[in-house]
Amino acid sequence: MKVVIQRVSQAKVTVDDKILGQIDQGFCLLVAFADVDTDEIIEYMAHKIANMRVFSDADDKMNLAINDVNGEILSISQFTLYADTKHGNRPSFIGAGNFADSSKKYDQFNDLLRGYGLTVETGEFGADMQVSLTNDGPVTILMER
Repeated sequence: MKVVIQRVSQAKVTVDDKILGQIDQGFCLLVAFADVDTDEIIEYMAHKIANMRVFSDADDKMNLAINDVNGEILSISQFTLYADTKHGNRPSFIGAGNFADSSKKYDQFNDLLRGYGLTVETGEFGADMQVSLTNDGPVTILMER
């Protein structure tokens, strides 16, 4: 499992010019799964993200978690995080999980985040999406398990 976490002041995702998800302050997550990802891995990643302290406190130190700032999450499925660019000029995506299993894992991951009391907006799994955001900081963190 791979997740790119971007701290944002706003983010939205559209499909065919229709807004499917939109948030203000929080995280924009780009999320990808491999076939080997287990429930334990998905639970671990959700827990880490829900508790990650990267929002500024009164002393301007990254010391607050997303719930501490009433932040929201925009979660976007992105199998291209598994691009293998070692050979040739066309990336291989053989490391990405199969569509049906990854779709279930994506739903499970988002439900786990909601279980931490977070508002989670999403795009459409497998769709051609347009994502726009304002990266705050910028703060961008790559997590993989």
